[in-house]
Amino acid sequence: MLCGGAAATQHLIAEFSNALISSTLYELRKAIQAVMKISVIIPCLNAANTITQQLDALANQSVQPWEVIVSDNGSTDATRDIADQYAAKFSQFRIVDASLRKGASHARNIGAAAATGDYFAFCDADDIVAQGWLAALQNAFAEHSFLASRFDYKLLNDVVDNSNQDTELQNFRIPFLPFAGGCGLAIRRDLHEAVSGFDESILYLEDVDYCIRLQLLGETLTFVPEALIHIRYSSNPDTNFFSTRKACYRHAYNWGAGMAKLYGKYHDQGMELHGIAPRLVLVPLWMLRAIFTVFDYKSIERIGWHVGVLQELIQLRLSSAGLLQGKSAWSSGNLKSAEN
Repeated sequence: MLCGGAAATQHLIAEFSNALISSTLYELRKAIQAVMKISVIIPCLNAANTITQQLDALANQSVQPWEVIVSDNGSTDATRDIADQYAAKFSQFRIVDASLRKGASHARNIGAAAATGDYFAFCDADDIVAQGWLAALQNAFAEHSFLASRFDYKLLNDVVDNSNQDTELQNFRIPFLPFAGGCGLAIRRDLHEAVSGFDESILYLEDVDYCIRLQLLGETLTFVPEALIHIRYSSNPDTNFFSTRKACYRHAYNWGAGMAKLYGKYHDQGMELHGIAPRLVLVPLWMLRAIFTVFDYKSIERIGWHVGVLQELIQLRLSSAGLLQGKSAWSSGNLKSAEN
């Protein structure tokens, strides 16, 4: 048995060793962060009304980005002019042309291909990143490779009816693999390239597909609550009664159709989705509710969602039965391009 003095000495040596290891790991992490090159990529289309706020937010980050790439998907407003002004003012800001093919996936992929950083951080032109957003991602990248930001809906919206990704990752109603919005994803470059980026044939929920493919490769999607982004529901200034409800229906329909397409792609990997029969009942019920509530947003949203899912599930059923002459039930050819 050790005497008291020897035991105390051994304890001090152990504490010193642990402190030295902790200090070394801390310094190593700081060294990695010091040379970390994070490219911020912004897909955009006709975002002149909002992009200034986002570019200002990125210019004022507590940790400066390696570069900010505005990937323009064919804007016809002043978006490119605004981006050029920032590029002239800040050396790390630049704009690339991504107008060859419509869709956020193409714009993100073009931006990533043009980037020179080892890490990518995606955000949208109509949102605003918090001042510590990039610093939080940088800290998280020291231990993780695939990250999701936290979303806040209160700052930029008068009415808040969404809580997706404000406390945790998103998931399906019948749990499958978690996912996150593409307007707040961040990833190590080699992983992005390993899955060939975003699938440009998917016009809606392409970010969900991206998350699924990476997780099927064995990567973990990590939620970073300190990486905050203020989300804007819509930058469309049209507040007409019929226009807003049409937009609500179209958005919900596209999401529903997109979810059914993903089901067609991933049901063999365990993804589940409620089928055709219950939706044939739910659609008329929601229509009745819409009439009695003078077409409130929730009713319009649920009708659009169920109709979108229903149409794609029927196409999937017909396709599997060979009745669509080889046309894929989850091909994106029958959908209009989405604006970013």
